[in-house]
Amino acid sequence: ITPRFAPTSTEAQLRGAAQVLQENPGVLLQTHLAETADEMAWVKQLFPKAKSYLGVYDQYGLTGPRSIFAHSIHLQKEELELLAERGSSVAFCPSSNLFLGSGLFPYEMARAAGIKLGLATDIGGGTSFSMWRTMALAHDVLQLRGQNLTAAQAIAMATLGGANALGWGKYVGNFTPGNEADFVVWDPHAQPLLSRRWKVAKSWEERLFACIVLADDRNCKAVYILGNRMNDGTK
Repeated sequence: ITPRFAPTSTEAQLRGAAQVLQENPGVLLQTHLAETADEMAWVKQLFPKAKSYLGVYDQYGLTGPRSIFAHSIHLQKEELELLAERGSSVAFCPSSNLFLGSGLFPYEMARAAGIKLGLATDIGGGTSFSMWRTMALAHDVLQLRGQNLTAAQAIAMATLGGANALGWGKYVGNFTPGNEADFVVWDPHAQPLLSRRWKVAKSWEERLFACIVLADDRNCKAVYILGNRMNDGTK
């Protein structure tokens, strides 16, 4: 269920979206939340009785464990805590946020609140579909906030974090026995720059970070879906 976002939705549409969500337990909802300062002001003008931007969605029953909110940049501590309380997820979209100048996602505040975080490319405003590129930009966003994103944290957010955001963590996102075997095999030596950096790395954190900033499609050796090899990286 994809209402564009609160400013383009009538009260009837928001109620209708909530009804569809409640009547279909296997369905997810995704929409935008607090992407830009102008958007925040617009929502306040359109919904003057709501406590906050998130409050608009909450009062219509659109928050909950099957709701995913993209961006969520300009949120107060209380709103982040409410997202966590409702079990909602946030899709961190660094590529789009930087490209559009929307703002810098409050990663540490979101983590402290206990929110489920997934990493997203944002098809409309993003500049790449590559998760490596997206992880690198997530690192840059945190650097601009004076914070640090480790390679392990970035990869976890791009894999199991996304799976948990969708409610699929019991099936995909890691190599736990019994999970669906959907994964990509990467060869760090398939292109010279990454290979050189990999060889001088002194830890796995350094090797993973090198992949985040240097890997590209040349490093893709194979793709597996449900344990079946789909290609050999040459097609």
